[in-house]
Amino acid sequence: MSNEERSTGWSGGKNTFGDFAAGLVHYTDRVLFDEVWERDDLSKRDRSLITVAALTAMGKMDQLKFHLGFARQNGVTDEELKEALLHLAFYAGWPNGMSATTVLKNVIENA
Repeated sequence: MSNEERSTGWSGGKNTFGDFAAGLVHYTDRVLFDEVWERDDLSKRDRSLITVAALTAMGKMDQLKFHLGFARQNGVTDEELKEALLHLAFYAGWPNGMSATTVLKNVIENA
């Protein structure tokens, strides 16, 4: 089955927006999660680390909360996430690293 034909059943966009933003729901659920996240050349674990790095670098803490939890589901350990955020603090800015670490602490404590 090709990547374009896969359906993961992901409905996070639909659960968040319902019919309010049909285009965004479609591209989130069907394209991003059914196609991009299912491509074979990177594992979901690696995609999660890349996504955490990108969101941290951009200071997108609202989305980071979800993706830190998703990274944990995809096999990234808490220690690996802590180390990744420490490393990112030097490249993405100390405030972003500190904010991301606060988000991770909350994710772990509320799991």
